Amino acid sequence: MNKTFEEHCWKDLMDDEICEVYQSYNRETYIGRNSALLAIDLYNLVFEGGPTPVAEVVQEHKKSCGLYAHNAIKPIQELIALARAQRLPVIYTTSETRDEANPAGVYATKHKFRGEKEAFKIRDDFKPEPGDIVVYKQRASAFFGTALVANLTRLGVDSLIVCGESTSGCVRASVVDAYSYGYHVVVVEECCFDRSHLSHKVNLFDMHHKYADVMHLEEVKSHFQKNPVRMAV
Repeated sequence: MNKTFEEHCWKDLMDDEICEVYQSYNRETYIGRNSALLAIDLYNLVFEGGPTPVAEVVQEHKKSCGLYAHNAIKPIQELIALARAQRLPVIYTTSETRDEANPAGVYATKHKFRGEKEAFKIRDDFKPEPGDIVVYKQRASAFFGTALVANLTRLGVDSLIVCGESTSGCVRASVVDAYSYGYHVVVVEECCFDRSHLSHKVNLFDMHHKYADVMHLEEVKSHFQKNPVRMAV
């Protein structure tokens, strides 16, 4: 199925001229036959301060996504539960926190890890289960410098369903690399979030028209209701 401009969160940003320019990108969206769920950076740090507007929460918790993060908890839980029900591989990413893996002088965004190991633990709402894979990464992409491709190859995965944060950062970097490696990518709109809702919308728009199929959670649910998958893991 294909969602139009009017059915996505970026609709309020796109005037008639932009819609016309991108008409040629309209296509049927789909979920690949052998999919895995890739949950990007659902760690404690970005949920700090509770469901508070970002402009307020960052006064004390500089890396929090505040209300945007908390609004995504339930949809992400539903997506993870759906993946488990379909016996899809579930793969998490978080930041590598070992001091020796994060040398001084390479923090482009002052993203320092020392003394913050608990902050980069995956939040209990999405706690990995036995058999899940956790990828520890040093850079934005889940693919860069990790064994992710080796794991996907071993599992026979040719398509990824992506959720997590931030839409403009680690989600986008991972989606671009997944596309570059030849995977079909689905980004679940309600299951991604960012510190800026504007950045969230623009990057979803860009990914949908360049690297991925941006789909709603209900579309993903409908797909698996009609096409149940029992992928051995």
